[in-house]
This record gives sequence, C-alpha cells and structure tokens, in this order.
Amino acid sequence: MRIATWNVNSITARLPRLLAWLENSGTDVLCIQETKCTAEQFPSDQLRELGYEAAVNANGRWNGVAVLSRVGLEDVVLGLPDGPDYDGSQEPRAVAATCGAVRVWSVYVPNGREVGHDHYNYKLLWFEALRRAVADDAGGDRPFAVLGDYNVAPTDDDVWDSSVFEGLTHVTPAERAALAALRETGLSDVVPRPLKYDRPFTYWDYRELCFPKNKGMRIDLVYGNAPFAKAVGDAYVDREERKGKGASDHAPVVVDLEL
Repeated sequence: MRIATWNVNSITARLPRLLAWLENSGTDVLCIQETKCTAEQFPSDQLRELGYEAAVNANGRWNGVAVLSRVGLEDVVLGLPDGPDYDGSQEPRAVAATCGAVRVWSVYVPNGREVGHDHYNYKLLWFEALRRAVADDAGGDRPFAVLGDYNVAPTDDDVWDSSVFEGLTHVTPAERAALAALRETGLSDVVPRPLKYDRPFTYWDYRELCFPKNKGMRIDLVYGNAPFAKAVGDAYVDREERKGKGASDHAPVVVDLEL
C-alpha cells in the first residue's frame, strides 16, 4: 500500500497537478491539507473517476483537510474530539478514516503566527487535543499513522538555517515539546533522514528563490505506530512535484507499506 501526505495549498488551484500525480504515482491513500474550499466545492466527482473516495473536513477558508482512498473509506471522524476553538469555532484541521488495513489522520496543525499570539497558544492546545485523540490507536495493534503538515520542524537540522528562525514559530521549545508528547503515545517518525539527499525538506517559500536555493523546512511528517513503522518498506519526499509552474509550496511525502 502506498500512503502519502500533501499540503496542496488550494485544491482548486492544484487540481490538474493533483489528478495527474494520483494517476502517475500509484498512491492508494492520500492525506491532503489546506484545501481552501468548502466541502461542497471539493472535487469529489473528478476524484471518483480515478477510483478515490473522499472524506472532507473543510469550510472554504485557508485551512481544510481530506483523506482520499481507493482501498476503502470507513469510520470517518471529522475534526478533533474535544478540540479547542479559535474565534468561536473549531477550525477544520483534522479528519480520520480507516482505509483498508490502515487507520489514518490527516492533520493541518495551526501555524501559530508568532510566539505569544493567541494562535500560538491555540496551536499548543490543538496539539494536546490531537495527543488525546490518537492515544488509543497509537498504542494499538492495527497499523495507524498521523500524516500532515505539522507546522513544526522537529530539529534544527530540519530547517535550512536555524539562526534565521531564532525567536520564531515552528522551532520553539514548546512546539517541539508538543511534538515529542505526541510521539510518546507510541508514534515515531517513519521517514528516515537522510534520504537520497542530505536535507529532505518538504516546504519551500515561494519568495526569494527558496526552492532553487533549497532554503526549506521539513514540516510535513508521517508519524506511525509500531505496526505501521514495522511495515514501512520505503519513504521519500517527491521533490519533483514542487517544481514547475503552478506547484504547491509543499512537496508530497510518500510511504510504501508492506502489509
């Protein structure tokens, strides 16, 4: 089974590339973040023509998540149980589904904006709600993974220059501690480092030629429990999909399972 995660930065803008990538990549399950559309606007019909069912949690703003599957889609959960609100409502940043033999969460962790901002505090509360939500599955016998845009670089090696990020979000001790607490439920990072290159970043800003200069961050992660990690045969960042006109600022992260 091939499972992937991809922040598409607007599924409407990225739809031609998404459909082509699904046709060419052999992906069975794809976790999508930042759909930037409502559930009604989600291109379910086009995806169904390729054999994919979709579970969508989206409201048309700058977030939104989905799980696409061509191996079954059951026991869907929209949103984090008991998740925190921001500005009076729970943002659509999580969706879970069982796809064949594997259960997954697609997550788009809040950005945090800046240290001390209300959104930064919301980010930490959101991480705690995620930890509670996945704890049972993380310690279970069924292959399980939380995939998505975590908006945290786990270590200084996961950013192109740690000095540039001093005092900024994505690298603070509190965010990394929240990430560590999530791992302590029984999850581990199943994408090895280094891969086929020294710094397998997953995100590069559109500005200042960040991608050609490889000024990136590794913030799109796949955290799996022990049965999931044991089944991993290969994993990679599809840097090719970050190239060219109309690309997302994130690259897909792909994991192959031998179940």
